[in-house]
Amino acid sequence: MGRLNQLSHPLVAHHLATMRDEKTSPAEFRATVSRLAMLLGVYATEDLPMAATTVRTPLADCPSQTLAVRVGLVPILRAGLGLVEPLHQLIPDAEVWHLGMYRNEETAEPVSYYDKLPSRDAVDVALVLDPMLATGGSIRSAVERLIRWGVPDIRVLSVIAARPGLERVQAEFPDVSIFVCAVDPSLNDQQFIVPGLGDAGDRIFNTVD
Repeated sequence: MGRLNQLSHPLVAHHLATMRDEKTSPAEFRATVSRLAMLLGVYATEDLPMAATTVRTPLADCPSQTLAVRVGLVPILRAGLGLVEPLHQLIPDAEVWHLGMYRNEETAEPVSYYDKLPSRDAVDVALVLDPMLATGGSIRSAVERLIRWGVPDIRVLSVIAARPGLERVQAEFPDVSIFVCAVDPSLNDQQFIVPGLGDAGDRIFNTVD
């Protein structure tokens, strides 16, 4: 099965409570998504390859280390955009490659509408960004596309995952690492995560009907 990493930390639990609360304002929701994305980013990058180097401080040479890989951030539009800025704070030189998908409301399957990934020169590590992993359809499509691009190390970052969708992704992509803050037990008839937090994209961009 795919490698699941569920964060266990008091700050994660605290911010999750804020995200889930239906009374949380869009501004605070966005800020909370950003905080959790940064926590996910720290855990998801803790084993990135490093290269030895030396830098000159005002006083002396100092043995140091820098990242030795190209990192790509791959947000799934539109909700994944909420995770880009905090990851860019951590990895300022990361490339950003967008994949646009929307959900067919009749089948709950993803429909691709935007893909500008190049055909060659893949990044070394791709971080797929989507705040919710529900059915797993969008994540599966993104991972398949990154495999075709030739990315050797793919890591998925989602705030909340539903157990059925998570198991589907794990079974199909056993080499993909998945980082989540919470795993919820089920999906409802409309394929929304329960208890979840509603539609993350609508709450981030204040387009709740």
